[in-house]
Amino acid sequence: MEIKMFGTVVVGVGIAGLARIRDLMNPMPSSPSEHLKLFGFVSRRSFGNINEAKQISLEDALRNKDIHAAFISTENRSHEETIRMFLEAGKHVLVEYPMALSAKAAHDLWEMAEQKGKVLHVEHIELLTEEYKQLKKEVAGKDLVKGTLHFTGSVLDENKSGFPAFSGIARLTWLIDLFGDLTVTSATREKQKDKNYSRMTVHFQTPGSSSSADLFGCLENFPEAPRSSVGLFMQDQNLFAKKLLGQVSKEELAAEKWRILRCLDLAEVIQQYCEEPEKIYS
Repeated sequence: MEIKMFGTVVVGVGIAGLARIRDLMNPMPSSPSEHLKLFGFVSRRSFGNINEAKQISLEDALRNKDIHAAFISTENRSHEETIRMFLEAGKHVLVEYPMALSAKAAHDLWEMAEQKGKVLHVEHIELLTEEYKQLKKEVAGKDLVKGTLHFTGSVLDENKSGFPAFSGIARLTWLIDLFGDLTVTSATREKQKDKNYSRMTVHFQTPGSSSSADLFGCLENFPEAPRSSVGLFMQDQNLFAKKLLGQVSKEELAAEKWRILRCLDLAEVIQQYCEEPEKIYS
């Protein structure tokens, strides 16, 4: 029986890209990843080779009929354009989150992938950690009525990484994955450039709720859990390979699509709230 193999290319070799190259060159034995074969990587910088992987041009990656899938690990700002190029070239795509920096772009790209019959997979390794899986068990059966989410951190270069609701979308992903749909009721942001500190506070509630309960402690302190023997990028790669092999159910794919696009819709609503001009009361 012939084993179906998918030629792959990694685009962008930062921390994630290097992890992708490592995992593609050393797939887990007897896992779906054994069906992926790394052809090379694309980078604006000149590397020659990384381990056994060879550098190829973007044009070669797009044209080569033996390359069936691209792993996109570039900076956030260029995700949208790079996804579009590879989908147009008839390739499947795995992209690190966020897939795009606007909700409209994300919906358009997803539609394009569906029209072309290609897998568009967005990495969300924050859902694969053992701590998160443990938290999910603890939260099971509990309802979130209303909550507050804080995005804190150093001030990022938003020209490259996008607005914090997009670059920090993992936090929205946790909430939507744990509690289902949410509505943003307000969002504010403060930046202290001199202290290299940024804080965004988002309030939301679940549909049809009017009473209030705070979820704050829950996502601040994750439960302790033993480490998995399988790395997060490898788990994600296995999931992508399963999709390529047609081993993921339509229901799971539909639920994942809804979650990813819903989070990007919410990220945009948060950005709009934060960028509204200050209301001046006379």
